[in-house]
Amino acid sequence: MRVLVGGGTGFIGTALTQLLKARGHEVTLVSRKPGPGRITWDELATSGLPRCDAAVNLAGENILNPLRRWNETFQKEVLSSRLETTQILAKAITKAPQPPKAWVLVTGVAYYQPSPTAEYDEDSPGGDFDFFSNLVTKWETAARLPGESTRQVVVRSGVVLGRGGGAIGQMLLPFRLGLGGPIGSGHQFFPWIHIRDLTGILAHALEASHVQGVLNGVAPAPTTTNAEFAKALGAALGRPAFIPLPSMVVQAVFGQERAIMLLEGQKVVPRRTLATGYQYSFPELEAALKEVVA
Repeated sequence: MRVLVGGGTGFIGTALTQLLKARGHEVTLVSRKPGPGRITWDELATSGLPRCDAAVNLAGENILNPLRRWNETFQKEVLSSRLETTQILAKAITKAPQPPKAWVLVTGVAYYQPSPTAEYDEDSPGGDFDFFSNLVTKWETAARLPGESTRQVVVRSGVVLGRGGGAIGQMLLPFRLGLGGPIGSGHQFFPWIHIRDLTGILAHALEASHVQGVLNGVAPAPTTTNAEFAKALGAALGRPAFIPLPSMVVQAVFGQERAIMLLEGQKVVPRRTLATGYQYSFPELEAALKEVVA
């Protein structure tokens, strides 16, 4: 297949591109900068969709960038980097004389309200209680296409674990130094997925004609709390991991609204993802972390 990947130069996009090429697909990236095998967002908006069999959007500014203050300017960037790119792609697909067979968007489990007790599957309500849940609702709405000619899939991703980027990239140094530990109380749920499984679910969604609607992009492991995650990461590195990161510090670095993403969590299960027949490479946390830090 010819696959168009928006935001394909980032951590997930690079891994997805490698996987799709390994499976014999041809990949064109949509990116801010021109280059070989790429088109720019401006070109897409003005010239329309290049011939393709499927499209994916992974574009979005890193919300948890600790170097950026959580102010109005950054909030606007977070919103526009997701909504505008999704709107541009959705519009181009709608106008295409030969629309692609599949259109896949990656959003997040922030759609579901943090809770110490609730369990969420793909049919659970959400999307209307804070900045991030509202963002996911607007984002998924921006992706909706009229008509039936293109299969539409949304993958709500958990925290992505992989080498050389994502959440682990920021955690490794303190953990290697033996300074890692749970965040806040540590009791909050920590929905995670190995990058090989997130890209695997995306490839499955692109290739399998029966897959449509919302899929939860989280591991099927028995639920993990933040403290259990910290302990497992410490064990994978052969380091102690009991120095908690106090809530006050998290709030000071990230700001109150963003800190919720780290201090509170959701118990999310991939019921529909499993029902589509996707088989996980890393269903268990210990094996996933061992591969990431190897």
